[in-house]
Amino acid sequence: MKTEIIFIIEESLDGGYEAHALGNSIFTEADNLDYLIQNIKEAVACHFVKEEMPKIIRLHYIKEEVIAA
Repeated sequence: MKTEIIFIIEESLDGGYEAHALGNSIFTEADNLDYLIQNIKEAVACHFVKEEMPKIIRLHYIKEEVIAA
């Protein structure tokens, strides 16, 4: 049983946010962070049976910024 699952969170080019799990085929998206977190919890619950459900969902936020030199 995994004790945690890690998601990478990025801003979507179309607006909103996208999330994907490391080491698992779990992807989700939402218009804002509150909905994204709800979607992540639902996706994890659908992906794992109760006995294999991770205890912790860790979120890593990636923000890319471009500035003029």
